[in-house]
Amino acid sequence: SGGIAHAAYGGIGLAYFFGVNPVLGAIAFALVVALGMGWVERKTQQRADTIIGVMWAIGMAVGIIAIDLTQGYKADLMSYLFGSILTVPRQELIIMLILNLMIGAMVFLFYKELLAISFDPVFATTRNIPVDALYLTLVAAIALTVVMVMQVVGLIMVIALLTIPAAIAGQFVQDIKQMMFLGSLLGMAFTTTGLWLSYFFNLTSGATIILVAGTAKSH
Repeated sequence: SGGIAHAAYGGIGLAYFFGVNPVLGAIAFALVVALGMGWVERKTQQRADTIIGVMWAIGMAVGIIAIDLTQGYKADLMSYLFGSILTVPRQELIIMLILNLMIGAMVFLFYKELLAISFDPVFATTRNIPVDALYLTLVAAIALTVVMVMQVVGLIMVIALLTIPAAIAGQFVQDIKQMMFLGSLLGMAFTTTGLWLSYFFNLTSGATIILVAGTAKSH
């Protein structure tokens, strides 16, 4: 998720260069990067961290160069890096809602299969489960999730919002369904609390949300 988040900046840069919605550019680029990472990891013997590091760096570089080449006034791109939920327009909220429904539907329909390939892909293969296809679907869902929350906490800190609630939930429950439900509730609580504090103290919303989540994890 961290590698996809940083590489998605390439899609934002290219979107500005070609004059299209940056969120749509991030979706397209993040999906390409995620599927590329997943395919290379499944089909080659290359180390996953090496693949992620290379694509992470290339994605960021593409985004920066594309923005440098863009003529005229450039919008405030800091919101994509560090989050600014108060600046998210209605159109992008609708996009986020659609992505959320798509991811929820995927998890509901393929829950058992995703569970199998996550914990024991070899056993899943023996049960004739299409491991490669489901794995690529899973990384695509991660890519969509990254884009969905990038304007809440920013691409740089998105991995924290994806991991901290789940880590806390794992300390209290063992069942995966319960962990997913509790992690979702915690994510909403951290986001709401962080947004309120950022408004009250005039702080950057994304960083404040992550600090709230990190404080909860430390306790």
